[in-house]
Amino acid sequence: MGIADDAVEVRARGWRTLAALHGLIEAALERSLQREHELSVVEYTVLDALSRQRGWHMRMQQLARAAALSSSATTRLVTRLEDRGLLMRVLCADDRRGIYTELTPAGQHLLADARPTHDRVLEESLATAEGMPELAPLARALHASVSA
Repeated sequence: MGIADDAVEVRARGWRTLAALHGLIEAALERSLQREHELSVVEYTVLDALSRQRGWHMRMQQLARAAALSSSATTRLVTRLEDRGLLMRVLCADDRRGIYTELTPAGQHLLADARPTHDRVLEESLATAEGMPELAPLARALHASVSA
């Protein structure tokens, strides 16, 4: 195996480790958020992304990027959350073709209730990963970046 092959394998191993850690964390978050708040991880991600914006709104394209979803998947998700009263769509005042998605008071309240669950499960999942030899270095790196 040459140097180029070694570099490819190192990158591939890193990607597999990242994917495994992501899977572990996402599965734990999905179970807890669904059970305790009737929210999926992606729904939580959307509410969280909106809460971090001034005015609690974003354009649909921005929201799609924040949630790592396609435009059509984002539209379906926004419709579901809108039907639940957690967010609403607002026409952009200076560009009538633009649509903002905005967090409602009910969405803010649900997010505030769910955030401690999210944070606790994320912390627990990283601690679990630190006990797994194949995930420990990445989990420790994430913990260190939060502490810094």
